Amino acid sequence: MDTLPELTPDLLIAYDRPGPRYTSYPTADRFNADFDVAAYEDVLRCANAERPGDPLSVYIHLPFCESLCTYCGCNVVISKSERSRARYLERLALEMARVAALLPDRREVVQLHLGGGTPNSFSDEELATMMASLLTHFHLAQGAEVAIEVDPRHATVARLEHLYRLGFNRLSMGVQDFDPRVQASVNRICSFRQVKSLVDGARALGFRSVNLDLIYGLPFQGLQAFQRTKAKVLALRPDRIALYSFAWIPWVRPQQKKIDPETLPSRDEKVAIFCDARATFEADYHAIGMDHFALPGDELSLAQTAGTLRRNFQGYTTLPVQDVLGFGVSAIGDIGGAYAANAKRLHAWNRAIDAGGLAVERGVKATPDDRVRRYIIHELMCNLRLDHAALRERLGVDFEAYFAEELRILRETKELAPLIRLADGALELTPLGRLFVRNVATVFDRHLRDKRADRPMYSRMV
Repeated sequence: MDTLPELTPDLLIAYDRPGPRYTSYPTADRFNADFDVAAYEDVLRCANAERPGDPLSVYIHLPFCESLCTYCGCNVVISKSERSRARYLERLALEMARVAALLPDRREVVQLHLGGGTPNSFSDEELATMMASLLTHFHLAQGAEVAIEVDPRHATVARLEHLYRLGFNRLSMGVQDFDPRVQASVNRICSFRQVKSLVDGARALGFRSVNLDLIYGLPFQGLQAFQRTKAKVLALRPDRIALYSFAWIPWVRPQQKKIDPETLPSRDEKVAIFCDARATFEADYHAIGMDHFALPGDELSLAQTAGTLRRNFQGYTTLPVQDVLGFGVSAIGDIGGAYAANAKRLHAWNRAIDAGGLAVERGVKATPDDRVRRYIIHELMCNLRLDHAALRERLGVDFEAYFAEELRILRETKELAPLIRLADGALELTPLGRLFVRNVATVFDRHLRDKRADRPMYSRMV
């Protein structure tokens, strides 16, 4: 059986290049304005007619934050205005009603995710209002996965209790780092004691899953200091850990101009932090892709072992849901392979909703070739192998004939050949390939070959 080679800095640097994260295919930089509100309404009607009764996944974007974290790459609005939040919720209710009207036979929700922004910057009463609006038009299935992103700085156990009563059963807390100097440098100060209180409280209340998010590559991070953060995270024993790479792109994210590049770890230091963290977490957790870890008994671990893991804009999931509805500014929906992205700017989203319609600004409808490549990338990202017979049965494609050029590239490219294994009618990822699955996925991404004047900025693989 193959084993993972030692993760040396030289090895990781060889694979460290920009590339999509593949939460969608085609990727979001391929969305265009030709896919508009009318196109979105058409695919919703088709989804209702072709898949009546099928359950839905829902993502709701709540963009408001009380202060700006300097590393942030999310779509946020800095505001403490109660009126702004109230008007936003009123418009969300209108958007939900208009989408629901196009889906009269599709109302069951098996997955709900609130992201931001800082969803818990909304008060208990405001979140109750939002949930009431959702449940006016849709209903949560029994056992539905109901998740919310939580900023621990603005949370208390009492607030978690309110969330639990509203039906939330999963929490994702953005810790990033426990080192005080790092926290101060990115304007996100939160003590270990506070996070521990929330984790313990959530478990006592009965939350099904408590997850912690970390970021490596932040200002003033070093190997020894991050080891202390790791130890604290392991002491909390979250159900899942996300270990994200910080991308310093101040020309895209102006708030990052407040970060002095001299305070960032060097590439070698950043790689060393990642190698050490991954080795530590893998001792107790099951690695899901490159940057996620789940306890062995967690649903994600069991699904990956069974070959039933899925991936959408919310990340990895165990739910085989074909259609995702996105509500709110910058939210993205996925309706049977057609992607619909709402306006990124709050004023544009407000204006569209106030005009009596929906706020889709761009998107793309997958071609037959896109659907084949999406399936392959999805299987590799989630289940670490592609079964040729399953592809032929599902989409009528002979893998070796259709992808002869991609197979040649994989076999003949020095860096890529160690990532894959071809045997027994399947393309499988080696242990090293599981770590660098995004590198393999790029080979099957036809759109990356297109010449473009506006080259997109992707995050790096490490």
